[in-house]
Amino acid sequence: MAADEATPGTASVPGRNEVVLSGRLGAEAEERELPSGDRIATLRVVVPREPPPGRRRAAADEPRRATVDTIDVVCWTAATRRSALRLRAGDVVEVEGALRRRFFGGPVGRQSRYEVEAVMLRRASGGGLAGT
Repeated sequence: MAADEATPGTASVPGRNEVVLSGRLGAEAEERELPSGDRIATLRVVVPREPPPGRRRAAADEPRRATVDTIDVVCWTAATRRSALRLRAGDVVEVEGALRRRFFGGPVGRQSRYEVEAVMLRRASGGGLAGT
């Protein structure tokens, strides 16, 4: 076993899972009820990519590289859900949270996706904070 692998019952290296995003809301948030009865709000934040340093400009006939990342955000708490549902498409938002991998059943069997679980969500133009 490698030195950085933890085994059950032993001390492990502390982990860190923090995400901070700032970008434009791609569409209005959607609220839905899960089969468990939990309510969530989901939204997508479009974040411009910074060009890598020293990269030359692509020629017109070269395939275009992505210039933005579209990141799924989920709001589990009542406060973050309320904040998400007040936002409008095109708003610039700030999100703090953690990256989560969620598993679910789909038409082709078990699937997974990564999303940011928001603990704070706000309109960057000075809207109120939500979350803990």
